[in-house]
Amino acid sequence: MSFKIRVNNIRRKFMKSITKNVGSTYSKKLKGSLNNEEVKNVLIIRPNHRLGNQLLLTPIVQEVLNTFPNCQVDLFVKGGVAHPVFENYERVNKIFKLPRKPFNNLIKYVSAWVSIKNKSYDLVINGDKSSSSGRLLTSHSRSKFKIFGEFDSSINLEAKYPDYKHISKLPIYVLRYFLEEFGFENTQKSLPLLDIKLSKDEIANGKVILSNLTKNNKKTICIYTNATGAKCYSEDWWNTFYTRLKQEFPSYNIIEMLPIENISKIGFKAPSFYSEDIREMGGVLRNTAVFIAADNGVMHLASASLVPTVGFFSVTDEDIYAPYGNGSIAFNTNKSNITEWCKAIHDILD
Repeated sequence: MSFKIRVNNIRRKFMKSITKNVGSTYSKKLKGSLNNEEVKNVLIIRPNHRLGNQLLLTPIVQEVLNTFPNCQVDLFVKGGVAHPVFENYERVNKIFKLPRKPFNNLIKYVSAWVSIKNKSYDLVINGDKSSSSGRLLTSHSRSKFKIFGEFDSSINLEAKYPDYKHISKLPIYVLRYFLEEFGFENTQKSLPLLDIKLSKDEIANGKVILSNLTKNNKKTICIYTNATGAKCYSEDWWNTFYTRLKQEFPSYNIIEMLPIENISKIGFKAPSFYSEDIREMGGVLRNTAVFIAADNGVMHLASASLVPTVGFFSVTDEDIYAPYGNGSIAFNTNKSNITEWCKAIHDILD
């Protein structure tokens, strides 16, 4: 383990220890004191710079926009990837950015914390209950109603919400439960999916790019062989899987989407595509039949492009990060085999 990782782990543990008791979602309020028609300004806080975590925020943003028809949503994030993710969200108003490296941008870092006090909100939501800075920022914000992200300890979450562990679903369940406490009707609507709301032009452009790559009218399977750290599978693993895919799906194109590092775990054996524009990547993915990858941000981008997605997990928890909706499925590769994976892909394509 590198020195940087050790320092970050110590920092996270320290921050969690001092923020675990910061704020409470469940302070008693009178029913009817929050009217959904009167909620005009909502702040959602998720101070994380990674692409995947910004994409995983899209369901709670959609839930808020659906629940409060007259509201505008502000986001408080870290880094700069949120703009292209939420580009087509008409009622996402302002995006506050917390610098990724506070000590290199101390003035901007302090300014971002101060800026959250410049506006009063009808509701503030912490998008990740385990985020120490998220809890502090929620506490620091100006709002009568604040959702820090936790459930009442008396609730049997597993019985009430079997999939409550998922990082995109939990904030929605917490919000719905919070609103029930205020007398809102529980309509039990299906949960919003990850969605970057690709436009017709973006999808059409993706179709042109894909068509120029494959030069035929066959349907396309897209793979992404890269991932960070221990989540990344070996070249042998991917070459074995790629060979099996060609055997199982001879009537389909198989292409590879490449990372910025221009790495291919299959040695560039398949036609490949790369873009620095995540919306252009999403447009291409939207035109494929299925996307296959290990747990990473591009896996969530495919899911947010509304593509059936197969996610492979070996070190991270699929209950928390699995792609869902659109026929998507996750596999723990320590507990499953290649035959099961191929059968699931057949089921999706059929």
